[in-house]
Amino acid sequence: MAGPGRSRGRVGALCDPTRVPRSLVNGYSNVGDADTGWYYDHERYLPFWERVEALGVPVYLHPRDPLAGNRGIYEGHPELFGAVWTFTVETSTHALRLMTSGLFDRFPGLTVILGHLGETLPFNIWRISHRAAFMGDLITFEKPLSSYLHDNFYVTTSGNFHTQTLNATLAEIGVDRVLYSSDYPYESMREASDWFDNAAISDSDRRRIGCTNARRLFPGLPERIGQ
Repeated sequence: MAGPGRSRGRVGALCDPTRVPRSLVNGYSNVGDADTGWYYDHERYLPFWERVEALGVPVYLHPRDPLAGNRGIYEGHPELFGAVWTFTVETSTHALRLMTSGLFDRFPGLTVILGHLGETLPFNIWRISHRAAFMGDLITFEKPLSSYLHDNFYVTTSGNFHTQTLNATLAEIGVDRVLYSSDYPYESMREASDWFDNAAISDSDRRRIGCTNARRLFPGLPERIGQ
């Protein structure tokens, strides 16, 4: 995503009322060289978030690899980069930064979408929220962190075609916060759809995840997509 000033303007252009409302950002915004960046909890992005809330559109927080200066733990293990692991660590940490910064207290109407069934957050949020409550003067947020995950986030099934993981996600955040997605072209549409069509969930949940939730979140979707 561009710098904060341009980002505020571009989100309005992306949300043309004659089209499906949407917005998309990457994991952080580079400033200057490749080892310098700002995450979206920084106060310079408050005008962007204010505009997003006013428009009533969701923001998809897209994964990316960590900044070059933060890659020491992966030294000698390039196989862990990208979708294997670094995308998950980077994106889940970024989401937690948004929560702990107080962003959702300031703009409670914000909605953020995470891919890959929430980048492990639905499975870890109880412990994260539990231990964060002991941080004393470091706490700058008003609610348990689990509340922000439940109230301000949706997750998609993109690239995470595992029924046990899906059911754990449903148990934590509820079916109304989960959206079907494939992660094409990085994953196979056939594999994603075959898995979802046959996953051990109720037909009611399958319809909500596969259709109803997206229509509620994106009210401008055409009646027949792809026609």
